[in-house]
Amino acid sequence: MTTEPATGESVASTTMESTQAPAVTAAATTTSPTTLAPSPTPTPELQPPTITELIESGKVLNIAHAGGDQDSPHSTMYAFAQAVLAGADMLEMDIRVTADGEIVVHHDADTTKTANATLVVADTDLTALQALDNAYWFSPECWPCRDLPDESYVFRGVRTGDAPPPDGFTPDHFRIITLAELDEAFPAMPFDIEIKPEGAAGIAAAQVLADELDRLDRLDSTIVVSFDSSVVAAFHEAAPDVATSPGVDEMAAWLLAGTPLPDHHDVVQVPPMFDDIVVLSPEMLQLAAESGVAVWVWPNDASTQENQAFYESLVAMGVTGILAGRPAQASAAIAAG
Repeated sequence: MTTEPATGESVASTTMESTQAPAVTAAATTTSPTTLAPSPTPTPELQPPTITELIESGKVLNIAHAGGDQDSPHSTMYAFAQAVLAGADMLEMDIRVTADGEIVVHHDADTTKTANATLVVADTDLTALQALDNAYWFSPECWPCRDLPDESYVFRGVRTGDAPPPDGFTPDHFRIITLAELDEAFPAMPFDIEIKPEGAAGIAAAQVLADELDRLDRLDSTIVVSFDSSVVAAFHEAAPDVATSPGVDEMAAWLLAGTPLPDHHDVVQVPPMFDDIVVLSPEMLQLAAESGVAVWVWPNDASTQENQAFYESLVAMGVTGILAGRPAQASAAIAAG
């Protein structure tokens, strides 16, 4: 459950045996130090670990935020491939529903921050969305800055055929992707899914997502969250066997008034700060332990928190998961801890 930082947003080792990626191709040469694509023929017999297994593993989980959006283009197949290679234990993503009812992995209501045109996801069909260059505004120097020299946008034009893809990749790896495509590419990776629409649109998206997770046989290897507690409640009603994290209203009642969390919440996903309120504290971690919920943290200040040193501080505090924009540095931090 994350908001996007205003500026700035990677990849190395240790993944659980049960989260191994499908076979990959040869490394790329120029635009990225490690560029391996997901296999075009994933191995169906690979099964992702369940959310319960992940929680009970006892390890700090490296959860790739949007595929590691500090070093790779947000929510692209390229980014998720890099995250798996970096040792991510889990793939985190945001979802929205297109005009023709497809679930896409995309954060904002429109495509302004990532693509070469502005389209509203809910008003656009999948074909039109996938024609966009979803890496158009990505720069490893500063994301999502829009005032850098053209050469700073290192993957611009790969999707449209105006620039060559990194070795082992194709233009399709830089488009907007569907949840089903991500499942097909990485059948052994568990998912952390945030429903981005809120209100009535979010409740409708919750039902679509519940149906899709059932179709993909992803009920026990996925955890779902939304800022909107009513959306989480609607999703839980539609898919009672899927793990969830609480929305803002439930979190506030739990932290400020001591209201117990519903039993279906296995994990709380929190930032270090929420507005001016300190969320991550020894007292909060103690409350989580007493409540029997795991604590996964999403950094909300890219300039100071998306780095190995900060990740190490989270490990030292005792968090059980890091939603990392830099999965390689998260792997290093977890190994050091």
